Amino acid sequence: MSAATETKNVLKGGEWLVKESSPFETFTPEAFAEEQRMIRDMCDQFLDAEVYPILDRIDNLEPGLMKSLLTKSGEQGLLSVAFPEEYGGLGKDFVTATIVNEYLGAGHSFSVAIAAHTGIGTLPILYFGTPEQKQKYIPKLITGEWAGAYGLTEPNSGSDALGAKTTAKLSEDGKYYILNGQKCWITNGGFAQVYTVFAKVDGDKFTGFIVERGTEGFTQGPEEHKMGIKGSSTVQLYFQDAKIPVENVLGEIGKGHKIAFNILNIGRLKLCAAAVGGARRSLSGTVEYAKTREQFKQPISNFGAIKHKLAEMAIRIFVAESALYRTAEWIDAKEKELLAAGKPFNEALLGAAEEYAIECAMLKVYGSEVLDYVVDEGVQVHGGNGFSAEYNISRAYRDSRINRIYEGTNEINRLLTLDMTLKRAMQGRLDLMGPAMNVSKELMSIPDFGAEDETPFAKEKKLVLNLKKAILLTAGAAVQKLMMKIESEQEVLMNIADMAIETFNAESVLLRVMKIVDQQGEPASEHYLNIMRTYLYDAADRVNKSGKDAINAFADGDEQRMILMGLKRFTKAEPFNSKTARRAIADKMINEGKYCF
Repeated sequence: MSAATETKNVLKGGEWLVKESSPFETFTPEAFAEEQRMIRDMCDQFLDAEVYPILDRIDNLEPGLMKSLLTKSGEQGLLSVAFPEEYGGLGKDFVTATIVNEYLGAGHSFSVAIAAHTGIGTLPILYFGTPEQKQKYIPKLITGEWAGAYGLTEPNSGSDALGAKTTAKLSEDGKYYILNGQKCWITNGGFAQVYTVFAKVDGDKFTGFIVERGTEGFTQGPEEHKMGIKGSSTVQLYFQDAKIPVENVLGEIGKGHKIAFNILNIGRLKLCAAAVGGARRSLSGTVEYAKTREQFKQPISNFGAIKHKLAEMAIRIFVAESALYRTAEWIDAKEKELLAAGKPFNEALLGAAEEYAIECAMLKVYGSEVLDYVVDEGVQVHGGNGFSAEYNISRAYRDSRINRIYEGTNEINRLLTLDMTLKRAMQGRLDLMGPAMNVSKELMSIPDFGAEDETPFAKEKKLVLNLKKAILLTAGAAVQKLMMKIESEQEVLMNIADMAIETFNAESVLLRVMKIVDQQGEPASEHYLNIMRTYLYDAADRVNKSGKDAINAFADGDEQRMILMGLKRFTKAEPFNSKTARRAIADKMINEGKYCF
């Protein structure tokens, strides 16, 4: 995998919008190496053996239970996959780390605890800590001997993280920073030994600190009672003249935002991975239920309405996974490129994640919304039983809802998607102006009525290319019309972000299926073709709707008519019988008794 990565042309972040991608340069889950498949199976087995039999005990917050599970997962090496060997880690690549996140993602509250521990609980120290801090904390964190947590959110600063009120003041003897303030919604807060906490030095320099349990003046509140993820420890942290040694400053004074925001890029991709893992398990359980539940003297899996639901769940999971691993491997390749250029490992991965921050934001939105869709429809297929605590789908439904809120709300991530894209264009990192001008010229010219391209996937490739043109047309017109006011037009920005998410997904699933067909041949790939074609057919309508909503918000008269005409042209899909395709997708799963793609 790595040898291929070194020679191939990897797109920069956001470039997929203006450049073509090759299926043979696109990483897909079908290309997992043998070791990666073994790690994937190990994660599945850990959930089956250690987590699923005790889900009720976990949800009841049995004292010491979650910490013991983290320790057990550490003993099996599941905490240390992506950490450097010098600290006792396995030193695996970013794709392998993503696999662990995906396949442990179905563990309900346990998934939240382990993701927080290996992500925001440990990575800030790994990437921003001094050599002494890393040596002191990382080996204990990656074995599970110690647990990690992260204190950023405050009662009055959620999405506006830099609006934090917690303060840090240097003591008169210069040996300590005195912290005063409060943090809330702290995952693992009730049992962690190590916390990354953010405070403002002298009231204005936003800075990270490593705080240990037992520090004088540092206390935790009681466990929060939550709608879902009930087994995840969530507490408030209180600092009342808490004395933090100066050697526990994390990174540079006043540069805490670098820690907070860089860690979030990786966290967003990992959240998508966990959501895909959770969605897969939930769908498999729903398929199993639909096969055994009888109504009108037959299994409900025989009914078209149920097949439609099962198939749509499968389509969205497959699409999310396609976009996830396409991006994960880009980050992996960029990290290796930066390492080869002499960057230290922490700067290499953070630099790679920043390069694909746009894609990470889109993945976070789509992954969390796929999981929400899957568990919601899962409850519906279960009927009244879906509302009963006896069936795991009710837990999955409650647990899913938080994903659209943390790691930046989906609204914030939609706004960031376009904001980052436009900023990169203004900085010269991304050439949007040329392609946008070409789209305008194309609309003014006479359409080419030459011979149809009959090569395989020509129509699908043309549709994806046209969806990109629809984005460039709509975004270009919005920027031109709204100019500096565009930042306050959040509805328009979110409409265009939705167009981008749909199009990135459409291209990702097309590239994956092209690769599968090349390797397996068309007859063996029938179900994958059905998934891809159904998604593209529906995506064209969704891009059209988002585009219309945006255009109607900022344009009128002849200008509006002209842009809408262009949008209609670029979102036109060939007629397609999606009912038959969905039934075939559902039948495949019903025969196998699980999600099987």
